[in-house]
Amino acid sequence: MLFSSASSAFPPSVALCRVRYRGGGGAASATCSPLSSADLPLRHIPGDYGLPFLGPLCDRLAYFYFEGRDQFFRSRIRRYGSTVFRVNLPPGPFVAPDPRVVALLDAASFPVLFDASLVDKRDLFTGNFLPSTDLTGSFRVLSYLDPAEPNHAPLKRLLFFLLASHRHALVLEFRRAYGALFDAMEVGIAKEGKADFGAANDRAAFDFLSQCLFGVDPARSSLVLDGPRLINKWLLFQIGPLLKLGLPAYLEDFLLHSFRLPPALVRADYTRLVEFFRDSAGPALDEAKRFGVSRDEALHNVLFAVCFNGFGGIKFLFPSIIKWLGRSGARLHGRIAEEVRSAVRDAGGEVTFRSLESAMPLVRSVVYEVLRMEPPVPLQYGRAKRDMEVASHDARFPVRAGEVLVGYQPLATRDPRVFERAEEFVAERFVGAEGEALLRHVVWSNGPETETSTAENKQCAGKEFVVTVARLLVAELFLRYDSFEIEVGPSPVAAAVRLTSLKRATF
Repeated sequence: MLFSSASSAFPPSVALCRVRYRGGGGAASATCSPLSSADLPLRHIPGDYGLPFLGPLCDRLAYFYFEGRDQFFRSRIRRYGSTVFRVNLPPGPFVAPDPRVVALLDAASFPVLFDASLVDKRDLFTGNFLPSTDLTGSFRVLSYLDPAEPNHAPLKRLLFFLLASHRHALVLEFRRAYGALFDAMEVGIAKEGKADFGAANDRAAFDFLSQCLFGVDPARSSLVLDGPRLINKWLLFQIGPLLKLGLPAYLEDFLLHSFRLPPALVRADYTRLVEFFRDSAGPALDEAKRFGVSRDEALHNVLFAVCFNGFGGIKFLFPSIIKWLGRSGARLHGRIAEEVRSAVRDAGGEVTFRSLESAMPLVRSVVYEVLRMEPPVPLQYGRAKRDMEVASHDARFPVRAGEVLVGYQPLATRDPRVFERAEEFVAERFVGAEGEALLRHVVWSNGPETETSTAENKQCAGKEFVVTVARLLVAELFLRYDSFEIEVGPSPVAAAVRLTSLKRATF
């Protein structure tokens, strides 16, 4: 095995922090100790890929059915005594031609995936397979481009423009759409004793995104109320090989994980979405030429960004926020409600960007803690550009050029050598100076929370947008209610959350 010891993925000294929380929800205190990666022992990467076809198939069945995703990774950490190892990742045969990866499962090794000088992100957005470009207008859209490719920077700048030019409408349109959602939840609880948050969230998300970014009410467009249904079907055809829908295992594995769903089956649905965006996104598409992007390529990239990244992200993240808050109980709810209402009173009765950023530290921390516990995109990929070394907390490992590296984010962001009480939801974890220092380990956006998305990196173009709307959800919830109760069931994409009680604000 060839490798270059001079090519290290990490600086000579890495500071690892453990943070301790005082009882009663008090402030955090942190202790940091320097660790020189150069002093770590050099190990060959443990694990193997097994026999061709049979090895990937066995790993796929274990991943989806015999163990489940979390246990799949944890059992191999125990088996190899290492958070870095070789394994096959789904979908494998016959969807992905090469399922072999090197797994990175701690906070020390994971950041190599953000270094554009060391890893190539080309065609690795959904994993080791590229969905058919028939699903994206025959274009490889921005999410599948490496920063070194010529279209990456112009397309990302176009998305930055789209988000910035509609910032003024964000709070107003969000509160309108999600105010209607909570009104509907109250009606559902009154009638049935419970209300499904997921389906209502899908409708509210698409309504909000359309109104905020394009000033268009989708209910008055050619889509009428079909937008969320069309998007969900389109998403299934792209990420189906990565999902577990709950069908009988033998049938699901054959239909979903062994072969690609034919894009022709969703062509008419995608055409309807294209027509909606062509009519609605005119001002943004008019700017495409200024950024050096053809109008047609811009159209399909804007559609993908809104429907896959935006709608898909909200579809996953918002139920997670409701779930973790609902499980935390009335005491935390009261603290958040007091903070939100006080900040809004001080801002003249309005929810403002300034109050969200500086006057609601607990709300801010709660959102980051959800992103730490349950990141919207759990797996991140990169292909080694050259022979190099990757360091975990305990050892250095030689990686060959061309090998695919995969980080499973929920283990990296629950690393007990970085986070105290790593498996617990700690609402105030990121409050205060010590909490702020931990944000570099919150990496849901394909980069540290402490860094900025630019045209030259692969960090999510909508990073700040996502964090803002997540805080708005928490603020809107506790402006209206003192507390709430939930029940949670399984779901192939996000938690299936039903609200069972909403206690109207009393102060």
